Amino acid sequence: MREYDFQTIEKKWQDYWEKTGLFHMDPASPKEKFYCLVMFPYPSGVLHVGHLRNYVIGDVLARYKLIRGFNVLTPIGWDAFGLPAENAAIKADIHPAIYTRQNIDAMKRQIPSWGVGYDWDREVNSSEAEYYKWTQWVFLKVHEAGLAYKKKAPVNWCESCATALANEEVVDGRCERCGEETEKRDLAQWFFKITEYAQRLLDDLALLDKWPEKVRTMQSEWIGRSEGARIEFKVAETGDPMPCFTTRPDTLWGVTFMSLAAEHPIIEKLVKGKPHEKDVLEFCRRVKKESLVERTAEAGKKEGVFTGCHVINPVNGEKVPLWVANYALMEYGTGAVMAVPAHDQRDFEFAKQYNLGIRVVIQPKDKELDPKTMTEAYVDDGIQTNSAQFTGMPNREALPKIIDWLDAEKRGGRMINYRIRDWLISRQRYWGAPVPMVHCADCGLVPVPENDLPVRLPPDCDFKAKTIESPLASVPEFVNTTCPRCGKPAKRETDTIAQWLCSCWYFLRYLSPHDEDKPYDRALADKWLPVDQYIGGIEHAVLHLLYTRFIIKVLYDQNLVGFKEPFAALFTQGMICKDAYRCGRHGHIHESELANGKCPKCGEAVETKVEKMSKSKYNVVDPGPVIDKFGTDTVRLYALFIGPPQKDATWDDRAVVGAHRFLSRLWTIVAAHSKTFEEAPISVVTLNDVSGDAACEDLFRKIHQTIRKVTDDIEQSWHFNTAIAKIMELVNAIEGFDPKASDKAFGVFRFALETTVQLLSPFAPHIAEELWSRLGREDGIFRAQWPTYDAAAAAEEEIEIPIQVNGKLRSKIAVSADLSDADLEAAALADEKVAKFTEGKTVRKVIVVPKKLVNVVAK
Repeated sequence: MREYDFQTIEKKWQDYWEKTGLFHMDPASPKEKFYCLVMFPYPSGVLHVGHLRNYVIGDVLARYKLIRGFNVLTPIGWDAFGLPAENAAIKADIHPAIYTRQNIDAMKRQIPSWGVGYDWDREVNSSEAEYYKWTQWVFLKVHEAGLAYKKKAPVNWCESCATALANEEVVDGRCERCGEETEKRDLAQWFFKITEYAQRLLDDLALLDKWPEKVRTMQSEWIGRSEGARIEFKVAETGDPMPCFTTRPDTLWGVTFMSLAAEHPIIEKLVKGKPHEKDVLEFCRRVKKESLVERTAEAGKKEGVFTGCHVINPVNGEKVPLWVANYALMEYGTGAVMAVPAHDQRDFEFAKQYNLGIRVVIQPKDKELDPKTMTEAYVDDGIQTNSAQFTGMPNREALPKIIDWLDAEKRGGRMINYRIRDWLISRQRYWGAPVPMVHCADCGLVPVPENDLPVRLPPDCDFKAKTIESPLASVPEFVNTTCPRCGKPAKRETDTIAQWLCSCWYFLRYLSPHDEDKPYDRALADKWLPVDQYIGGIEHAVLHLLYTRFIIKVLYDQNLVGFKEPFAALFTQGMICKDAYRCGRHGHIHESELANGKCPKCGEAVETKVEKMSKSKYNVVDPGPVIDKFGTDTVRLYALFIGPPQKDATWDDRAVVGAHRFLSRLWTIVAAHSKTFEEAPISVVTLNDVSGDAACEDLFRKIHQTIRKVTDDIEQSWHFNTAIAKIMELVNAIEGFDPKASDKAFGVFRFALETTVQLLSPFAPHIAEELWSRLGREDGIFRAQWPTYDAAAAAEEEIEIPIQVNGKLRSKIAVSADLSDADLEAAALADEKVAKFTEGKTVRKVIVVPKKLVNVVAK
């Protein structure tokens, strides 16, 4: 085969890998384990080149670890439950189970065609009863630990999806799934007490040193630990306690009113039957419909309504009015906010709006503030004033003393507050695992016994119904049951479990996916977990990743797993972007429909913008046609070459051919000498073997430098793009080398090609396997050992570096080209000529321009 027939080659080797079980993990293997896991996909059925890149990144690592001699576990499954599948099924007028299965079948055809290998014997599907039986078991374990409860509470409601959403699923006031605005509604919902684990989740971020700093920061900020004080206010008219949290107890003497969140549960009680009742409740209803973004916007209008009640400030006994304000939130503290207009800008604007008092209690050191002339709140540090015994103290010095005083006087005390709220786990939708609880008139809420699991999702249900109640409530044969405790008639819980719980433990199920008696094998779990390398999108930082950490800690506390964190290392890949074309009148348009760069409907010029691939923006690239034209290896290589995998990259259809040309060049080189490779014996080439032959020495050095660079780029930086570029440089060097120039030349030439093919194998595995066999190697390339580099052989030749002192050339030194900057600086300072020009002076700075120049600044 002289031509590069990629279709035949790729089919041949995909069949070979499946037949030989390349990706089958042997639990009995004595090799060191490596658990490589890509986040299991939602079965959309439509995969574009952005998805391909994600799965190929994981495949590169899995193949690399196989060659390095690890026992690699790389499984796959389907995150099949949840709103996306249900909404898509409703739109397609098909049952979610059928829709999901069709999509899974389509994806199972696509993914292997990309040369991406998985241990398919371990496949799981979160929507199958064999799986969600154990998701329900996890729910029961959380309940058993006293961490699951049901209560009526203000929740984020998406009218479009007809369900409640967790705080983490609301982005800028909109549903994370459908993009529609959400509103607050009071509903009875199931929650997990993730707040009880807030500090541990925060502390254990220190264990995750192989996670991106950005993800750890996002989790830390979402958990939101803040230190301050709990202040015990009371409602003057009723005596009801009205505690609030503040990080600024130093401003307590400046409180002139208190504001409540519209969702605060005490409001209805306080205004019932009072003159203000109608106005207050109407205001609350209106504010609850506003998005979180609207309510917290700094530039937004501050609005409120007086409740007719007052609260008593515990530090001075003063009675101040109690308001409901649109900027007060239940998500922070207690939902009651002590208002200090002189020292908080939102309170200042509110006080000005409603003519409320402003009292200064912290004065700047250089001037005296007058509430009558203030145009904005003073929020900086200063000296306490009008603050009883703390007057005259710097406020930061007074702050801890005030907290101690509050504690001693039983008027408050030190408190730590967390931004995170309990995890809303229930959904009023059909496509999910039923919550395994029963409502009994005599026994209350009763968990379903483990041996009665799974509580099966009824196949016949009007899942299209969009009411405030779950569609399951309309299925009598599902709802009506008996109480597991007393045996009397009872009703099943009709809410389903949010799909996030399905993905909080799936990596455990992969270890024993066919076990009918338990969710996972404990011994295997403790051996293989935590996952050595987890790969997925950064968008899951405060959803899946945070929830999973919580669930594992709950299981750890019940001695059900022997590890505290699920994922030892995390890699978050960038997105693939592409030009999107948008008409101001008709929205996004597919590139193929453009008429000379103009909208085909109205003739107006369109705006071109590089955006994340999206079906709605008509800029998705289906990998199928590109693979048909150029081959899987070409598409893999190009997807990895266009930028570091942790960064966003722009796809250019015209540039794909460059990767194909490179592979064709390599193919041609090997094909041109295939007969010689068949006849010539394979031998090991060493540095001594090439000594004295300049051309051989140069190529030999290039080989070892490439091994070093590619190995470091895979293991250390994940810069697959620069690794590929280095391989391309080596091929350029091979093309310019004459294998017949000397007795030594052919051995070096063969060594160079074998090394090239091995280094290329994780990125373009099909052509690598084929060329490896054509180079005379019988075993598959992934059964061979990864090449190692000789440090001496990889050393660069010496280069001459000019040394300046205060900008003037004073010397030149010869050094190894791979000398570090620190060693180059030391060599420059040790030079005799440099020492002469710096004698009696102090070296203030040494500027190193790598491999080019050193400038010593001395005074």
